[in-house]
Amino acid sequence: MQVELAQLALIDSDVAHNTRKVVETIGRADTAGGTKLIVFPETTLSGFPTRENVADVAQTIDGPALSTVRDAARQQGVAVAVGLAERDGNQFYNTTVLVDERGEIALRYRKTHLWASDVGVFTPGDRFETCMWNGLTVGLLICYDIEFPESARAVAALDADLLIVTNGNMDPFGPVHRRAITARAMENQMFALMVNRCGSGDDNLTFPGLSALIDPFGETVLELGSDETVTKTTVDLKRLEASREHYNYLHDARVPLGLVPVEQSNGRRALMVEARRRRTD
Repeated sequence: MQVELAQLALIDSDVAHNTRKVVETIGRADTAGGTKLIVFPETTLSGFPTRENVADVAQTIDGPALSTVRDAARQQGVAVAVGLAERDGNQFYNTTVLVDERGEIALRYRKTHLWASDVGVFTPGDRFETCMWNGLTVGLLICYDIEFPESARAVAALDADLLIVTNGNMDPFGPVHRRAITARAMENQMFALMVNRCGSGDDNLTFPGLSALIDPFGETVLELGSDETVTKTTVDLKRLEASREHYNYLHDARVPLGLVPVEQSNGRRALMVEARRRRTD
C-alpha cells in the first residue's frame, strides 16, 4: 500500500494558510500511482494555538477548515490523517482525524498526554480507538503520546495493524520520538508511521522533521531529514504477517493496561482511561 508523508512547515494560528497548504498537497497526491493515504503533522490546520487565542483558532469537527480538507480528500479519492485544534462546547482538544477517500471521518483521536505547552490550552482526551480502513485496523496517537509505551500498547490491544502518529516535536527533542517510534512498532508488531513538522514556529521553536515509517520488526522503511517534503513509501503487509508468525507480544504480555473497554454504537472499538470512566459513571 502506497502512502505519502507530508512533512510540512506550518504557521501557528494561521488556519487559512495551513488549510490551503494541506489542500494543495492533497491535490498533488499520486493517486494514479497508487497512493491511498497522506499523513500530515500535529495540529496541521491550526498550528499550535496559545491560551490567549485558542478560542479564536479552534474549530468544531464540522467547521470550515476540516470540511474543506474532507472535500479535497473526496475529490482526489485519497485518505488523509490531519490534525487541528478542536472546539467542543467550552473545551478545546488537540485532535487528529482520519478522513477516508470518500471524505468521511473514519476515526477521531484527542491527544491524551499533554506536553507542557498544551497544558492550559487543551483538555486531554480520555480514550484510545481504532477503525477499519482499507483492510487494516488503524489507530492514531499524537506527539508526546508516543513517549509512553502504554499508549501504543492500548492501540495495539485494539488489534491495530497501522499506528499513525501526527507529530509536532521540536529541537532538541527530535531524536526522542525517532527512537520511540521504532520501539513502539517493534514491541507491538505493527507498522508505525510518524510525520513531524519541519521549519520554525512561534517562541523561536525549530521543528527537525525526522518523519519515518517503521515496520513491525522495528526496521526503518523510510526516514526523512529536516527539509519540507512530501515523500512516497510503501507499507508491505507481508511484513506484518511475518512479524506475527512465531510469537505475539500482546498475547504473551502479563502486565495489564488498566483501561476499560467501551462499547460504541458506530462499531469502532475503544479503551477508555479508567479514572475518567469512574467520574462519568
